[in-house]
Order: sequence, then structure tokens, then C-alpha cells
Amino acid sequence: MKIKALSLAAALAVTAGISDASACTNLIAGKGATADSSVMVTYAADSHSLYGELYYQPAAKHPAGAMRKVVEWDTGKYLGEIPEVAETYNVVGNMNEHQVVIAESTWGGRAELQDTTGNSIIDYGSLMFIALQRSKTAREAIDVMTSLVTEYGYASSGESFSIADKNEVWVMELIGKGAEKGAVWIAVRIPDNAISGHANHPRIHKVNFKDKKNVLYSKDVVDFARKRGWYEGKDEDFSFAMTYGEWDYGSFRGCDARVWSYFRHFSKDAEKYYAWCNGESTEPMPLYIIPDRKVTLADMQERMRDHFDGTPFDMHNDIGSGPNHVPYRWRPMYYEVDGKKYLHERAVATQQTGWSFVSQSRSYLPDAVGGVLWFGTDDANTCVYMPFYCSMTEIPLQVRHGNGDMNTFSWTSNFWMNTWVANQAYNRYDLMIDDIRKVQGALETKFQSNRADREKELQQLLMTDHSAFVAAVNADGAAIAQEATEAYRELGQYLLVRFMDGNMKKVDENGNFIYSEDGMPIYPEFPGYNQEYFDNIVKSTGNHFRYKENSEIPVLKDRK
Repeated sequence: MKIKALSLAAALAVTAGISDASACTNLIAGKGATADSSVMVTYAADSHSLYGELYYQPAAKHPAGAMRKVVEWDTGKYLGEIPEVAETYNVVGNMNEHQVVIAESTWGGRAELQDTTGNSIIDYGSLMFIALQRSKTAREAIDVMTSLVTEYGYASSGESFSIADKNEVWVMELIGKGAEKGAVWIAVRIPDNAISGHANHPRIHKVNFKDKKNVLYSKDVVDFARKRGWYEGKDEDFSFAMTYGEWDYGSFRGCDARVWSYFRHFSKDAEKYYAWCNGESTEPMPLYIIPDRKVTLADMQERMRDHFDGTPFDMHNDIGSGPNHVPYRWRPMYYEVDGKKYLHERAVATQQTGWSFVSQSRSYLPDAVGGVLWFGTDDANTCVYMPFYCSMTEIPLQVRHGNGDMNTFSWTSNFWMNTWVANQAYNRYDLMIDDIRKVQGALETKFQSNRADREKELQQLLMTDHSAFVAAVNADGAAIAQEATEAYRELGQYLLVRFMDGNMKKVDENGNFIYSEDGMPIYPEFPGYNQEYFDNIVKSTGNHFRYKENSEIPVLKDRK
């Protein structure tokens, strides 16, 4: 493969860091790779200004001539209008009533390929949600999305999409054409027995363009690059990722490393891709791998909470984690010391997540029951994943639009209760995380363990009384959202009381505060700091804080 002005060798040598769009993460598992034969997609919607709410678009019939407004997802800016279709489907979050799921991660790409016409009106967010309203299958969603950007132009930068239904899942990568209308794109079907992922960097390298069943692409995907002088090799050696993406050290360590951390939990062979993620290898990490074992729902939820645990990038152990082993680093992601550039790690779980989910699309169940969005707000590490069905028609108050926003606190908002809990833990992580895990784990175990019985009841209702079924689905979601939100409100209060003022109050084996025989609170513990913290103080300050012996103090030196 011969790529002009963006060779792999040059890419490996650059250490400029990731672009600012190092936001979202998607993890994928085909139905043959999961323990319950469901197609799974995860999505962490990461943004410092994104509020945690569950979007909703009801199914609708539209008269001839009706128009649909297109509003840019990131900014709320009105972009234009397109003709509405006769019928649109029920969409709960990023899943529609036919169990189609679409998620994304942004990677920017070559700056000259962002729209310069000013006439494009389809942004990446609109692509997802319009396609969900109009598609019954993943392949149909790909057709809808690519047709939209061809006809109306693409108004965003480079993007990777996870596009799934109850039978298959695809990764599609797409970028605009600068002064030309439309986009170049490529889509690869992930094998049923494989797992995949993408995290703010294009992941599709060489493909078999003759495999029409598993590879789809724009007709000019290679020729457009040749025309711009970016590629002059054979079609079979063409890499979409290397040609259209921007590459630097952060692309490997801050983006592909997140996918690698997912892969390594399910394949002993994935360790070899550490070299790629650390900018030491010319062998790309593959788009997908075959796992050594089946992936469970709990596995996928746990992987969304990853901080590179157990790897050389582990965020719990370096000096940046402080005395309480906090696996978070505040922005900006880069800093300089003595004229050299350094970075913070960027893990799957991050503080600025608005909301995340793990989706299940199941072909062996009716669509109305088979499609479940396990939805959580704020940081995926500390959130509770709540099951909401794709047939839901009423969004629970706790995750509903308008119940608070990024500048408006609400005691009934799931996002704000999770944020309250998480932000307390960011200061004293190793002391608080066990208390959080107890509440989080109990709720998620309960929600998962009663699903089978609940779904039998729902299927019976679906066959006998559709109105009663819809009411039951809505009531189920409302009860779960209320329980999870109230539990975290109580958890936030508990953490505040137990860890106030740098202390740690004593509790019994059930987590209850201990009182003396006279009814007084037991004197608290003082966890203080670890030895590494003290060592670093001395290294940076020398004798500034050293405790002087009496013999070193003139007025006390000769005291009898």
C-alpha cells in the first residue's frame, strides 16, 4: 500500500497527540459471540456538555408533503429540512422498535474533507436518529444513511458507526468530501462469532472489495483518494483508515488502546496488539477478533467501566492517581514539562460521559420484547444500567428530557444523582468505590435476574392484549428508573455522611453506622494518605516540612 503524505512510518513518528474529538467509545459483539445469542453494542456518549437523558421519538404517520427539520445534535443549530417519509418508527434512545441500534464515535479525519460548501445539512447525529426512524434492518439503515449524505450533503467530520439489528452488526466509517457534495464511506459486517469496537479513530484497513455480502462502500472510496493524491496503490492494498484518518501517537494510545483493552479480556492473543497501541508496531490491530469465550451482558457492562485495569496503561497506579488511586485525569489531556509533550490516559470510562448503554437485539424474541437498551447516565463506571424496552412509549421522569439540564440540578434526575455519587468518589476513590459497587451491583443483579420471568409475562401480554403490554412496559421502565435514582440519592447522602471532613466513620458488616452503648456515634477513622504520597512530598520539598528534633532548636537545645 502506498499512501502519499500520510505513511504509516510517518504516523508512528508523530507524537502531537489526539485531536479534541476523543470522545465516544463503541464495543460490539455478534450474536454467535454472546452467551445469550444476542447482538450487543455499547455506546458511551462522552461530552463535557451532554446531559444524561433518554431520547424518544414516537412512531408516526406523515401526510404527503410533510417536512422534517434537521437540527445539529452537538449544537442545536437548525441546518435545514428534508421530506418526511410516510411512516416513522418508535425510537427509544438509540434503538428502534425493530431492534435496530446505531451508535458512533467521532474521529475528525483530514481537515480538508470537512464541508466547505455551506450547503450540507445532515450531521452525524441526524444520520443516526433519522435512520433509526426509517429502518427495519442494519443494511437498510446503511442505505438510508448513505443516501441522505449523497442527496443532502454531510455536515460533520470523520465518523465511525456501529449499526446492528437482531441478526447482524456492521461498522461503517464515513467522511465528507470537502468542496464536493456527499461523502466517501465503507462498511464491514462483523462476523457473528466475533467482537469488535471503535473509539474515536477509524478502524477499517484492508478489505476484500469483492465480498459484496460483507463489504459495502461508496463507488469512489478509492478513486477519490487517488484524485486527491493521497493514494496510488492497488485497490486490494487500500486502507480507509490510513488514507482518510489523521494519525499521531494519541491515535494509538488514546483511541485504539481502548478497543485493545476490551479485546484482551476475551482473547489471550490480543496482548500482542499492545505494541500497536503504544506506537511501536506497523501491524494494525484487526477490526475484529474471535473471542476465546462467550461474552455476557455483565461482561459488556463491566468493560464499559474499564480504566485499563491490569495493563501498562492502568490509571489506578501511576502518580497521577494520587493517594487514593483515582483512575481519572482532568482535562486538558496534554501538558508540557521542560519543552516536551506528555499525555493523560484516555480510558473507556471517563468523567464527562453524558450517558451510555449496552444494547441487546435478540432474534428469538418478538421485537417488542427482544430489543433492550440497558441505559445509564453520567460516568459508566459508577452508573446503574437500567433495562428499557424498544417498545416503550413513555420515558420515565428520571431520564426524561426537561428534568434538569447541565446547568440545572434536579433531585429526581438520574443523571444528577449519579453525578453526585461519582464526584464524591473522584476525591477519595479507593475508600468509596466499594460502597458504590454494593449499591450498583445489587441493583444491576436484581434487574438482570428478574428479566427472564418478566419477559415471559410481557410476551403473554403481547399476544393477548397489546394495550396492556405497552402499559406494562412503560410501568416496568418507570419503576426501574425510580428505584435506581432513589437508591443513588440515598447513596450520595450516605457517602457524604460517612466520609465528611476527610474522616471515615465506622460501620458494621451491613454498612450501618455504629453507635456506642450510650447512643453516641463511634469516633471515626482517619485514613490519611499512603506512603507514596509522603515520599513525593519529601522529593519535591526537601526539608521544608521536616520535623526538627529538640536538639536542633536553639531555644530547646540546652533545656534541662
